Amino acid sequence: MRTILLGPQRFTVRATSALRSLDTTGPLAVVNAGWEEREDDIAELDAALDHRMRGLRLYHRLTDVLTKDREFARAASRFRDRHDELTGLYRIRLDHAMTGLYAVQRQIPSHPARARHSAAFRALQDAMGGVRAIDEWYLAELELLYQELEVEGGVNTSEVVAWHRAEIRTLQNDCVAWVFPGGNIRTLTSVLRLFAVTVPPEVPVIAWSAGAMAMTERIAIFHDYGPQGARETELFDTGLGRVRQVVAFPHARRRLKMDEVDRLGLLALRFEPAECVLLDDGMVLDIGPDGILPAAARRVGADGLVRSGEESA
Repeated sequence: MRTILLGPQRFTVRATSALRSLDTTGPLAVVNAGWEEREDDIAELDAALDHRMRGLRLYHRLTDVLTKDREFARAASRFRDRHDELTGLYRIRLDHAMTGLYAVQRQIPSHPARARHSAAFRALQDAMGGVRAIDEWYLAELELLYQELEVEGGVNTSEVVAWHRAEIRTLQNDCVAWVFPGGNIRTLTSVLRLFAVTVPPEVPVIAWSAGAMAMTERIAIFHDYGPQGARETELFDTGLGRVRQVVAFPHARRRLKMDEVDRLGLLALRFEPAECVLLDDGMVLDIGPDGILPAAARRVGADGLVRSGEESA
C-alpha cells in the first residue's frame, strides 16, 4: 500500500511528479467533491494528472440523491442540525478544558530538570487526559448521529444511493491509482461515507490538503488566524484510516502560530501516540506498505519544536 501525501498544490505543484513516480499507465479515480460546485472545473487538474483523470463526481451524485430521495434529504438536514448542535457543545467543553490546561502549563517550572518531577507537570498530564476524553466523547456522539442518519435516511435501502454506489464501483474498477485533492473537508467526508467509498489497499493514492486529512484515522480542524481570533484545534471526523498514527495539518504555516511553542507542545501531547505532521507547500511524503513516515516529515514534538527525521539524523 503506497500513499503519497502532498502539501497544498496552489503555489507549488508536486502532483505531476508524484504521479509519474508511480510508474503506472491507465485511468486515475479522482475524488474532488470537496470543490463542491467547481467539481467539474477540471482542466487544470486533469493537465497536472497527465490527462488520465476519471472524475467520480461524488458531489454531483450527492446533489442527485438529495434531489431524488426526499426521505434521505430530510434526514440529512436533521443530521446537519444535530451535528452543529453537537459541535457547539464540544467547543464549550473543549474551550473550558483547554483554558484550564494552559493555566496549569504556566505553573510548570521553566528548568527542564525540575519540570518533569513537578506536581504541576503531573497535573498537566492528568488535565490532558480530560481533554482527550472530551475528544473521544465527541467522536462517539458523532458516530451515533451517523447511525441515526443511516436508519432515518434509509441509506442502505435507497435505490438512488444504490445506483450511484454501483456506478462508482464500475468506474473505479480499472483505475490504477486514486487522487484526492483538497476542498471542503465536511463535504468530502460526507460523500465518502454516503457512497461507501473504499480504496483497495494495493492501489496507490495521491492526496493533498483536505484529501490528505481524509486519508488519516482522525481529522482535526484548526485555524489560529480565524476572523474571531485563534480557535482551539478540534476533532472533526474520522477518515479512511489508510495512513495510521498521523494527524495531518495542511497549510500549517498559514494557519498555526508556529512561534508559540507552548501551544504547539500541548497539541502534540494531546494527540499522542499519533504524530502531528505539517503539510506545507512543497512537502512530499511517500509512505510505503510499512506505514513508516519518511524522514522528510515535519513533526511537532511535545516540546513545541518542529523537526524532521532529516534534521535529527
